[in-house]
Amino acid sequence: MSNYQPTPEDRFSFGLWTVGWRGHNTFGKAVRPQLDPVDVVWKLRELGAYGITFHDDDLLPPDSTPAERDAIIKRFTRALEESGMTVPMVTTDLFSHPVFRDGGFTSNSRDVRRYALRKVMRNIDRAAELGARTYVCWGGMDGAEYEPAKNISAALDRLREAFNILCEYVRSKGYNLRFALEPKPNEPRGDILLPTIGHAIAFINELDHPEMVGLNPEVGHEQMAGLNFTHGIAQALWHGKLFHIDLNGQRGIKYDQDLRFGAGDVRDAFFLVNLLESSGYDGPRHFDFKTPRTEDVDGVWEAARNCMRNYLIFKEKAEAFRADPEVREAMEAARVFELEQSTLAEGETLDDLLAEDINLDEVAQRGYHFERLDQLALDYLLGVR
Repeated sequence: MSNYQPTPEDRFSFGLWTVGWRGHNTFGKAVRPQLDPVDVVWKLRELGAYGITFHDDDLLPPDSTPAERDAIIKRFTRALEESGMTVPMVTTDLFSHPVFRDGGFTSNSRDVRRYALRKVMRNIDRAAELGARTYVCWGGMDGAEYEPAKNISAALDRLREAFNILCEYVRSKGYNLRFALEPKPNEPRGDILLPTIGHAIAFINELDHPEMVGLNPEVGHEQMAGLNFTHGIAQALWHGKLFHIDLNGQRGIKYDQDLRFGAGDVRDAFFLVNLLESSGYDGPRHFDFKTPRTEDVDGVWEAARNCMRNYLIFKEKAEAFRADPEVREAMEAARVFELEQSTLAEGETLDDLLAEDINLDEVAQRGYHFERLDQLALDYLLGVR
């Protein structure tokens, strides 16, 4: 059995806003001190992570002067170089400031939309400078509570316009950068635009450069809508649109809990890791969690450590599950591999298909033995196999 000690080769990354979250919420003030981004870089490296991500305002206080910003970037960059840590992804805060109370790219106010674009483009320059390859966009304030207050068709037009502009900006600068949309159904808005993986994929197909835009799905966001996250990731992979992923834990249809990875739906976490590790996905395993307000700073690092530990535990169990001859035999009995066969064979015609018959009475009695197969997976998950 492994000691589950992560290494940079595992490609684990954390958002500065995750370990740096001070524990404030709607009903409670901050309970932890603000962390120095440079200290976070070194601590994550010590724990075995390879990357750190951030919103612009996480790293650079909005009221800082240009000279102060240059000094912060210089110090942060030096820490990255000395520690060997990378910045695989960057994003922009288009939700905290009161100016974004009605959204960024889809605000009813045109001047706010224009400011949001400038804010993102300036941060894209910073992302490219630091070597990021993915730019995540979460439109948490792009939504509505009241139907007559937001023309959704016009909002989608403006959202499409924004991403067309941003793609053109990246192309004009020659940056090696792709965009990743992060779907979420609600919170903080009553209803957020592009609420699920499926909505986002449909939207991407309407862009001028759909090849530049993919997804950054988050475990809890899909589960907040009662959806199967593993199925959603499988479809994102099928479309070639899984550019990045946010891992955390969620326990049912409620507010966005952002629990450490593995602390929510354990079954889905197991099958998610099994899918990621067997699909060829080579992007970061990014943790977007928030340590509960009950914890002090030591608890933050314990949670970060256990996000990675839990992923490695699931990875080990998933590898053993896939390699088990009895599991393969059970999959054959369940006809899992038969689904990979084309329904119409090469060279067959529609006339061939129409001429064929089936014994409905016999086939209707066919059992698929899914119970046995699923229990084998559960045995691995429970540690009895």
